[in-house]
Order: sequence, then C-alpha cells, then structure tokens
Amino acid sequence: MTALRVPRPGQRSLRLRLTALYSGLFSVTGLLLLGLTYLLFRERLTGTTVLVLPKDAPYADTAPSLSKAQVAALARRLREDALDQLLMMSLLALLVMLVVSVALGWLVAGRALRPLHTIAATAQRLSAATLHERIGLTGPDDELKNLADTFDALLDRLHAAFEAQRRFVANASHELRTPLAVQRAAIQIRLGRARPEDLPRIQEELLETNRRSERLIEGLLTLATSDRGLDRREPADLARIAAEAVGQSRPAIHTAGLRLALDLRPLPVTGDPVLLHQLVGNLVQNAVRHNVPGGSVEVATGPDGALTVRNTGPVVPAGEADSLLEPFRRLSRSGDGVGLGLSIVRSIALAHGGTVDLTAPADGGLVVRVTVPA
Repeated sequence: MTALRVPRPGQRSLRLRLTALYSGLFSVTGLLLLGLTYLLFRERLTGTTVLVLPKDAPYADTAPSLSKAQVAALARRLREDALDQLLMMSLLALLVMLVVSVALGWLVAGRALRPLHTIAATAQRLSAATLHERIGLTGPDDELKNLADTFDALLDRLHAAFEAQRRFVANASHELRTPLAVQRAAIQIRLGRARPEDLPRIQEELLETNRRSERLIEGLLTLATSDRGLDRREPADLARIAAEAVGQSRPAIHTAGLRLALDLRPLPVTGDPVLLHQLVGNLVQNAVRHNVPGGSVEVATGPDGALTVRNTGPVVPAGEADSLLEPFRRLSRSGDGVGLGLSIVRSIALAHGGTVDLTAPADGGLVVRVTVPA
C-alpha cells in the first residue's frame, strides 16, 4: 500500500497557504477597521469644544485660571495622548487577534481539507485488486462531497470495465485453447495412426479448426479496434451500407432457404464506413446463422434513425437477450459461431455514439435495433 505523500521540505502545503490567506485577510481587514476607527475618533476629538479634565490630571486645580491659548494647548495635548493610547492598544489587540486567527485558520483549513486527504488516501490505495473500495464521504452536500461522489462513480465504471476485461480474457483464452487442443490431438494421435484413406477427412477437420481459430482472432481484433474508438469520421448512408452487406450474404441466405425482406430508406450518418459495414454484416450473418428452415430475415432502415434486423429462429429465454451482447455468450454451442458477432455490433455502435437494443419475440427469433446519431 502506498503511503500518503507528505509535502517536501520547502514545499508549502495547501493547508499552510489557506492559513496564510485567512490570516492575511484578517490582518488587512483589521488594519482597515483600525484606520477607520482612528480617523473617526480623531475627527471627533478635533471637533470637540468642551474640555473635561480628570481630577488627577495636570493643571486640574488651576484650569479656571488658564488663558484661552493654554486651554487650547492643553486640549491638543490631551487629544494626542488619547489618540496615541488608542492606536497602541488597538495595535496590541490586533496582534493578539492575529495570533488567534492563525491558530483558528490552521484548524479550520485542516478540517476543510480532511475530505481531500481521504480522497487522496483512497486513490493511492487503489489497485486492480481493490477497485471495490469506495470513499463514501458523508457530510453536507458541498463541492467536496460532489467530488467524492464523482470519484466513486468513476470507480464504479472502472470496476465494471476491469471485470468485463477479466471475463473477456478468460473467455478468449478458453475459446482459443479448444481449437488448439483439437489440432494438437489430431496431429499427435490421429495422424500417427491414420490410414491413407483417412487423411483427407483429418485434413478437412484441421482446416475447419484452423478457420474457426482465424475467425476468432479476426473477431477479437475487430472488437479491440472498435473499443479503441474511431480513427476517422465521414458522411455515409447506412441504407447503402446495409444493401452492400446484404448483397454479400445473399448466397448464404439462398443456401439456407430463407426469405429476405428489405425496407431500406436513406439514413445518413457520420462515422467509419468500414466498421459500419462490419456492424451490418455481423447482424445479417447472425440472423442467417441462428435461424430455422424456411425462416425469414428482415433488414430495414427508417426515418427514426435506426437500423433494424429481424429474424426468425429458436426461442430466446426471457431475460437472456441482453446477455447475448457480452463476448462469447451463445445460446447453443452448436454451429460455427464464436460468440463475438453481437459484441462487435455493440462495440461499433458505442464507438459511433449509438445504442443497441435486443428484443426476443415470444414466437422465437431476435429483433436487433441499432441507432447511430446522424
């Protein structure tokens, strides 16, 4: 665990700067108040016309016999003594209060900065294994609590991202390990004992396993590329991109005996045409691969700014449709899919600032609605 960083010698801490600021403001306002009081008191004494002498003051007994000039000089002397005494006592009181303000400023600054120390200590204590910790700052709903809550929300997102990455790495390693094990077994065992007539079948199995590994690696690379964000943006028509993607999948649709319905209206967007083509292609391939004999595939782009791909197929259990957007999530292990198609679709849509919504009709199949901002 990393220790909280202590200010280096000669480096002024924020607490010390705040204390100096509080004390400096108090000193300036105190001096202004002292100067204003001194000027007002002096003005008041200068304009007085009545002279009052204490009994123990000099010339108290002889005051009635003093001349007018002597009375004026005595009054002036008494005013100066009073002003000097006022100034001296005020400065002494200001000095005492300045010392008190420094102590109070130090305490108040420390109390105000205590949440920042809590936030800093939590941030330095965090690691990939302790992302579950939170600050959980309590107290008034002020700027510091807002900062702590924002930091906690950031930790929630980081924790979710780390967990998703951990699951992704585990699933990817598992999916890659399976075809490699099949190839190793075929090479080490079956080829060593194979008869000449068995070689073409073993070769085809190895080629199919190799193609599966290649599709998996291509899917991982595409997923990583889309997760990184867009390198370029340019105007494109999602309807035209969808028509091209459907055109490339027509042989597979025809071979599977599926009905194709298109309703492609112009849908201008801004993004990466290559990734958008990959998005539509994955949706169409997914609709063809997970279908039923005599089923249908519908592709539509509407004025609501959405691309919709609907297909018939097996019934998707309630509550499991959204889970298909996670990497390597499949309803069935049969087929040649690797479970990355819809994950790539979601990643590309998010890179374009869009969304992906999955709906599972009660009679089977899946409806995928992708929105991409214009």
